[in-house]
Amino acid sequence: MPIAVMGSMGAAVYFFTTVMTEYILRKKMIDKGFVNEDTQAIFKKQAADNKYSSLKWGLITLFAGLSLIIMEYVPVQPQSPLPYGLFAVSVSIGFLIYYFLVKNETK
Repeated sequence: MPIAVMGSMGAAVYFFTTVMTEYILRKKMIDKGFVNEDTQAIFKKQAADNKYSSLKWGLITLFAGLSLIIMEYVPVQPQSPLPYGLFAVSVSIGFLIYYFLVKNETK
């Protein structure tokens, strides 16, 4: 168990450091003028792609939580695969709602 905790903490620190250094590097490149118009368009496109990221994770988390609440009130046997299926279907519905919202918004 301590190895899993230390590994998780190490991975979290690594990914956080990677994201922050990449952000700082991009910001400095733009400020110093090393980035031409084509490269700036790529940076802006990546930022636009993440515009609805919060909506996506909010909907997926909402529907996952709703499935857990529903599973609390549905009587099932311990060996039943119903809880797994209900959870998967609920998360999928949340993602599909996100997909259609973003698809209609970008049209």
